[in-house]
Amino acid sequence: MKKRHIALAALAVIGIGAGTAAYVAAPTIHEGAPGEMPELGRYGEFAVGTQEVEFALPDRVTFTKAGMVTGSTEPEERSLKVRLYYPAEVAGSEEQVRYSHTFDPPNMEPVTLDYSGRAFVRAPAKGEAGSLPLVVMSHGFNGWSTQFSNLAEHIASRGYVVASIDHADRKLEGVTDFVHSFSTVLASRSLDQRQVIAQILAKTDSEAAGPYTLIDSDRIALIGYSMGGYGAIATAGGDYDYDSGTFSTVPGDALTPVRAAAKEDAQIDALVAFAPWGGGPDNRVWSEETLSAVKAPTLIVAGNQDDVSDYENGIRWIFESMTGADRHMLVFREARHNIVGNAFEQSQDVPFQAIEFVNEPVWRQDRINGINQHFVAAFLDLHLKRDGGKAAYLDVPTENSNDSQWETAFGEQLNGKLAGDDEAQHWRGFQRRWALGLEMYSKPAGE
Repeated sequence: MKKRHIALAALAVIGIGAGTAAYVAAPTIHEGAPGEMPELGRYGEFAVGTQEVEFALPDRVTFTKAGMVTGSTEPEERSLKVRLYYPAEVAGSEEQVRYSHTFDPPNMEPVTLDYSGRAFVRAPAKGEAGSLPLVVMSHGFNGWSTQFSNLAEHIASRGYVVASIDHADRKLEGVTDFVHSFSTVLASRSLDQRQVIAQILAKTDSEAAGPYTLIDSDRIALIGYSMGGYGAIATAGGDYDYDSGTFSTVPGDALTPVRAAAKEDAQIDALVAFAPWGGGPDNRVWSEETLSAVKAPTLIVAGNQDDVSDYENGIRWIFESMTGADRHMLVFREARHNIVGNAFEQSQDVPFQAIEFVNEPVWRQDRINGINQHFVAAFLDLHLKRDGGKAAYLDVPTENSNDSQWETAFGEQLNGKLAGDDEAQHWRGFQRRWALGLEMYSKPAGE
């Protein structure tokens, strides 16, 4: 197949699906003019450095297509690339990052994605040793490490070290390849997350140079999207129900290390799950009992029309069942599965499959990004930095954002203000008239 080469300024989100097209990217943060971003969705005080590293993951096994039938496994030398983002010292001569990824779905021409970020390549880390929380990010099925570059850079700009994993999911060529690739993901996502965290902390403990020195190993958050969320919930303590028929294509010996790892505390202090997969009745991988074992404060983000992870019977069931954790669930009304990821503008001749794969049918992707950045920043600051003032951004006065109240003076319509202490009945940090189309549900541990 002929490979296209296309320049981009941002990137699309990949969950489960396929599509390709010519893309022109739209910026998700306005330089010097934050525009419609809610308050905490705006870039932080730190310049951001970035670098790619690679970790060898020990004692792994894999299986072939035949192994799905025979149950046989074989040793695997597994290594994964991880993209680091961190507060940096920028003198002005550093190179601003350009990312590249080849998107190669089945039955379509591959597309090489080149896109610019705001981080600076290998800029020196800035900050006191052991002073910053670690945030690990895990993408969806057949995604890649920089699919969340906007969110990762945003978090780092607010004083965190971010590590985004490239899980190197097996390439898809047809139905049997899909089943094989997906089955290996079922057995590998949580193990990848656990081993990457362990390797990063080992470097932190050994006083390795660069961004590792900034990490406070007692403050760790995990963010996962779709299959990354499936793995993240398990890593945070929600072990799987291995009798679930969902695991029928995974050899038992491939699940043995997953079972063993689940007995070890991964020390996750905060969990964010975007559209987590695995709760729907047809593919449920947990029980209410196993989900109740998650103790870390949790933020779930979902679209109420998600037909991949099944919002009503899957994602909501996960939220309701995580009774061991203080938790919030942010809902984008009328959104489906693509509720996280950078914004794209498509050319007029873009195939509809590509539009469906990277965009939401109703919401603008850049609007979604700003709202996600706002709430993730509040959640991480509250639980990893112990900034109690951020609770007001999550403990909203009305479950339905449309019910927010903010009095308008006679003759006043536009003012650009953000809701603060004086607007206690409005969703904090949002502009007047702009807190719309959202729901926020909250439950304390034990409920």
